[in-house]
Amino acid sequence: MKVCALIMAAGKSRRMNSGLNKVFMSVQGKPVIVYSLEVIKNAGIDDVLVVVSEEDLEFCRDNILKGYDVRYAIGGSERQYSVYNGLMALKGTGCDIVLIHDGARPFITESLVKKSIEAAVDCGAAAVGVKVKDTIKVVKNGYIECTPPRECLWAVQTPQVFKYELILKAHQKAQQEGFISTDDAVLVERVGAKVRMIEGSYSNIKITTPEDIHIAEALALKSLYDKR
Repeated sequence: MKVCALIMAAGKSRRMNSGLNKVFMSVQGKPVIVYSLEVIKNAGIDDVLVVVSEEDLEFCRDNILKGYDVRYAIGGSERQYSVYNGLMALKGTGCDIVLIHDGARPFITESLVKKSIEAAVDCGAAAVGVKVKDTIKVVKNGYIECTPPRECLWAVQTPQVFKYELILKAHQKAQQEGFISTDDAVLVERVGAKVRMIEGSYSNIKITTPEDIHIAEALALKSLYDKR
């Protein structure tokens, strides 16, 4: 069984206000994307594709990931299109299982990667997430409409792992119907497949704003101390 990975790095990082793709920014002296790439590589993934924008490709290849054994695919105008481009780049390679991960989530673990893959092999689709800590309200026109039971609510993260043919079919259906989502599991749900939820970690943050870099610095520093 061949397991491949797509690391998503084609975002515009508009909310970071730095002029630099957030996955290229440094956390404790290491680019954000390198943290998850090394974990995925250590987990024994057969083929790793980094999906990056055309304008960032040369910089990423020659500076950020120089020396790493990865391939590249060009991203699209939306995350969903970027994932689809990555899936098409895997077509014909014999990929059975594909792991999709946001390059802006540096703190995944090898154990979590392997658990997600095992779940996808077993049931076809798996997503990592954590139980929400806050009470959630559904609001419309400025007023609360309802309060979903908190015990049913999870905040979804990545990696998300799927059988290749299933996730490709889901993306193709979404394209045909003009449906756009920032979450791959939603597309799989739309073709009638069940997605198993794997409990992740509250440390598995997605770096989006400048404040997140400070949080990531603290988490990375804690990890270094924990390994001593």
